[in-house]
Amino acid sequence: MDYTKILLRPVVTEKATELRESNVYAFFVAPKANKIEIGKAVEEAFKVKVTNVNVITVKPRPRVRQGRVKGRIAGYRKAYVTLAADNKIEFFEGV
Repeated sequence: MDYTKILLRPVVTEKATELRESNVYAFFVAPKANKIEIGKAVEEAFKVKVTNVNVITVKPRPRVRQGRVKGRIAGYRKAYVTLAADNKIEFFEGV
């Protein structure tokens, strides 16, 4: 699978920003991608060395307003990628 289909977009939150100090970067990823594919996609896209990949899957859930179900909140999959000590992703610098 092509890395553009695996890495959907970066996660830009306070937690993800703090994790960058310890060389951990967060991405929203394709639901069918596994850890090996995610690691290879990051290495190919940013020319860095990946040491570890952790994946979180959040399932979709109903949106409840005033006790009634009014649709659903979409699920997503997030990957936390740890890089080797001397590597950085320049895309995130200054964000």
